[in-house]
Amino acid sequence: MRARGWTAVTVCILILAGCTPGAGRAPRDVVRIAIGEPQHLLPSRTSDPAGSQVLAALFTPLVAYDDKNLPYEVAAQSVTTKDNVTWTITLKPDYTFHNGEKVTADSYLDAWNYAAYGPNAQENSYFFERIDGYAALNPADPDGAAGPEPAPAPKTDKLSGLKKVDDLTFTVKLTAPFSGFRTMLGNPAFYPLPKAAFNDDGSLRKGFEQAPIGNGPFRMKGTWRHGEPIEVERYAGYAGEQPKIRGAIFKTFQRQSRQYAELLGGDIDVMTQVPAADVAAAREDLGDRYQRRPPADLNFLAFPAYEKDLANPDVRQAISMAIDRDRIAESVFHGAQLPARSFVAPVAAGYRPDSCGPACEFDPGTARKLYAQAGGPARLRITYNADGGHKAWVDATCAQLAENLGVPCDGVAEPTFADLAARLDSEQPVGMFRMRSLMSFPSMADYLGTLYATAGSSNYFGYSNPRFDQLVREGDAARKPADAIAKYQQAEDVLAQDMPVIPLRFGQADFAYSRRVAHVRADVFGRVDLAALTLVD
Repeated sequence: MRARGWTAVTVCILILAGCTPGAGRAPRDVVRIAIGEPQHLLPSRTSDPAGSQVLAALFTPLVAYDDKNLPYEVAAQSVTTKDNVTWTITLKPDYTFHNGEKVTADSYLDAWNYAAYGPNAQENSYFFERIDGYAALNPADPDGAAGPEPAPAPKTDKLSGLKKVDDLTFTVKLTAPFSGFRTMLGNPAFYPLPKAAFNDDGSLRKGFEQAPIGNGPFRMKGTWRHGEPIEVERYAGYAGEQPKIRGAIFKTFQRQSRQYAELLGGDIDVMTQVPAADVAAAREDLGDRYQRRPPADLNFLAFPAYEKDLANPDVRQAISMAIDRDRIAESVFHGAQLPARSFVAPVAAGYRPDSCGPACEFDPGTARKLYAQAGGPARLRITYNADGGHKAWVDATCAQLAENLGVPCDGVAEPTFADLAARLDSEQPVGMFRMRSLMSFPSMADYLGTLYATAGSSNYFGYSNPRFDQLVREGDAARKPADAIAKYQQAEDVLAQDMPVIPLRFGQADFAYSRRVAHVRADVFGRVDLAALTLVD
């Protein structure tokens, strides 16, 4: 499961630079949207913002999220449980795929089994690890990853926890109670696939990803060719509310800096991410056509468990108190990122803006005293990946630590995050290291269980506290959302005592649009809601 975590922290850098040839004057009733080059257009492989934006036009999820980021049914008629272990999903009856094929329970069972089957090597496979039978589809290598023999082949290609009841109903049995399962179902990993996606042996048909067939309000027009615009058109057979626009052109960019100029020049209508360098200008140029949604990703410094000179929580708290988050957010990121004083992001129900407490307040005097008393190391180090654009903020952070703690601090760059990961895997000295976690679904469980639990798939710093793990499990098993949140908040309080990481900033999702469009909204994942878009006469 380690690959998931590194994907989460490396995908988090939205690298969009230079652009493909322009789409020119927009056709009538068609909106032009700027995105990066998608990595994939298959639900079981897509986690990057660009690919997710395109798939959101082509597919309709089981659940979506309201203004409070709470789930409500869309393609699902209902998602129910009596024990948080066995869930019953009933589908609305009239949805069809773009080829006319009906969306049934098999559409989900086939897609989820394909995603979860280890030999298929799907990047979003980990989303299904809570479902009974996942381990059988992903047998562990008895010799470990470095052993001479590969992992044994699975004896089955079906999740035992998935059961079809009828054409519109299926059940999902989890390995343990999880109150957030319904919320989880809004992630693109849980989209359905038609029979037309598969060969008779269950493998994916060649070329399907280049022309995906979804169940959403828009269908693919033509074939996806890397580096070229992606076009979608309104699907007349859509069972939900019909979009107001006839279609959309996703104009792919390699350089993010070109997008804003093209927006001002009238060559694109919507940009889904305003670069930090353009934020100040966008506020002045666009007025209320520059918008900001609550941030969903968390940037932080992590302390590897094997770095013994950083093991004392007092040392970690002192380091945290010596960092002026507000100053760095403004001077380096121009307000495009927000200071973080919590271990989860604001999109999660139960988020508290200051759950980190005094340890995340800038107090250099107290920090220096506490650091000396706790016997902090004589030299600090922050390791980061050089290919992610982190040097400026790392240097600024090190300068603050040197000034406020009175010890030298070095920013040390590894060429890529894979190189940094290799140092962590072999327990080589890195000091503190930078991480960024993207949200998979808007719940405290996604942050707490994934990042900080002993068995968390993104807990690469090796934090382990039995009390924390127990509180997360109790939150997962809670019958009522309020009870789950109460347990998760208690677990977060444990983090504030242990400080396994230092929260630094929340990444903003600033978007902007031209005068040609109205009713522009971005969802909890930062994707533009094409169904709500209208054109201005």
